[in-house]
Amino acid sequence: MRIDGDGAGAGYGLNLPTPYRRAMDSFAPAARPRSEDGVTHPPPHRTDDAADDSAAAFLQRIGSLRAGTLERAAMDAAPDGIVLADRQGRILMVNAPMETISGYTNAQLCGQSIDLLVPVHARPEHGQHMQRYHQSPSRRPMGMGRDLWLQRRDGSQVPVDIALGHSSAHGGTVVAFVRDVSDLRRLEARMHYQATHDTLTGLLNRWKFGQRLEQAIAEQAAAQSPPFALLLLDLDDFKAINDGYGHAAGDQVLQEVARRLRGALGTGDILARLGGDEFTVLLPGVACAAQAECVAARLMQALCVPCRVQGFELNFGASMGIALCPQDAGDAATLLRYADMAMYHAKHRGRANFAFYAPSMGRKMAEKIQLHDRLKLALAYGGLTLHYQPQVDVATNRMVGVEALLRWHDPQLGEVSPERFVPVAEATGLILELGAWVMAAACRQIAAWERQGMRLRVAVNLSAQQLRQTDLVEQVARNLRTHHVPPELLELEVTESEALADPEQACQVLNELRALGVAVALDDFGTGHSSLAYLKRLPVSHIKVDREFMRNVPASGGDTTLVRAVVALAHTMGLRVVVEGVETREQLQFLREMQCACYQGWLFAKALSPDDVALLYAAAADAAAEGALG
Repeated sequence: MRIDGDGAGAGYGLNLPTPYRRAMDSFAPAARPRSEDGVTHPPPHRTDDAADDSAAAFLQRIGSLRAGTLERAAMDAAPDGIVLADRQGRILMVNAPMETISGYTNAQLCGQSIDLLVPVHARPEHGQHMQRYHQSPSRRPMGMGRDLWLQRRDGSQVPVDIALGHSSAHGGTVVAFVRDVSDLRRLEARMHYQATHDTLTGLLNRWKFGQRLEQAIAEQAAAQSPPFALLLLDLDDFKAINDGYGHAAGDQVLQEVARRLRGALGTGDILARLGGDEFTVLLPGVACAAQAECVAARLMQALCVPCRVQGFELNFGASMGIALCPQDAGDAATLLRYADMAMYHAKHRGRANFAFYAPSMGRKMAEKIQLHDRLKLALAYGGLTLHYQPQVDVATNRMVGVEALLRWHDPQLGEVSPERFVPVAEATGLILELGAWVMAAACRQIAAWERQGMRLRVAVNLSAQQLRQTDLVEQVARNLRTHHVPPELLELEVTESEALADPEQACQVLNELRALGVAVALDDFGTGHSSLAYLKRLPVSHIKVDREFMRNVPASGGDTTLVRAVVALAHTMGLRVVVEGVETREQLQFLREMQCACYQGWLFAKALSPDDVALLYAAAADAAAEGALG
């Protein structure tokens, strides 16, 4: 808003608060003559020579400023520093806040060049700016200038924001309102740091590292920098540290990892934490795999030293993946994806390992993606079937049950073995949908066979993810109800390692399943890390001995002794035993001597279609009838 009237602020085009305007009134020129019509006319134009003040006039003007006591008090009460300077850049007056900002007193500044407050490197440009400003003066509010600095008396510099006003009095007077923005700049710096750094470790965060990676790729593409390597690392078994010692201990481990990585890297290397226990390193100037391998080995060595946390020595290592730019990829997303592939390849080879990206990894990933997509289509539109391997009573050689085994035929891929698609389903979470399909299909088949007069118990494998489902018991109960299946004809198999991963949870779920009336078997017994204390608590009705133990029985004395011990242990615990992988009559005779309950294997039959199972069952029944008649 423009101020009207005859005061100094009115005639000079300044939009100033009243205290500032009164202060300027004290050095206003003589009253302008009025014409007969009462209109105030501006003074005649003055040449530059006429505008040059004599020393006496300059001193008189300063004196007039000091004479306005009330106005001076108002200026000193202003929240910002105020500097009045003439056309020649000489300081006419400063207020008290300006004295605080600059470290100079008013007496020390008056009569001095405004350059005294300007950093030395900026003075030439500032002088040119002053000349242009006087030629075309205008008001400039706060916030229009950036990176403005004021030179203090002690030689230090302070960041400031400056608003400008102009008066035509005495050949041109500049009014500068100066605000110390040190606190604001510190706040901005903190906010920028928090936006670009990980708060726990102080390393660059994912967003900032992405910017640095994009910049490095752009410079490399423009031939402004040599090739570089990208290293992605993930701590081994970090979840066990969090679960076993608490998240506070996990945080200390992450901080220690960051400290060790910093110490093992060069000054030009760029280190960041992407999140969780995943870190990444950009290695500029690494032109070949051999150089990257040296760095990776150094980092691995630094991380393999035990870390002492909460009085415990924790051992951890890392799996690392390395991708090279531009050899492997020329864009950030692909380079990170390739390094991630290499890292998981290293993790699968064992802990504390590193690997370089290879095109074969990309092919394997493409195959996984294809398998996942085709498997989803099979679940939706068909292609999945169940085959059944008979379980046979050792004493009578009669089929008493079957194990459901999943088969998949795809129009494009042909027959796909479970060894290929089950790991993909487990990695992508599709195993839950797949397990639900198997459960429903097995219950339908049980009902269909029972309608044919075939009472066969069907064993269905549960995955670890299914065992952790909160609604697993309800799913099983719903299938039993929907398909009218007697619960004693359904058997659920869980592996030893799955059951003992969380014994308390497994006991609860398996007890609820047993309460439904279904049988529970412990599959692949002996392949995990058995704890008899937990095994005797698991509500299982029988155990299945893994086929690997029968491969060399009875030829191998060691395997034979081991199977004898397992069968004897099961009998001691009151459990029935089913032995897998029986392929010879000698093996069957051995099981009879051990009074083993059941077996399954190629000696009796491979996995069969439902129709073939029915034919085999009927043939066995006819043979039994003929034997009874004879």
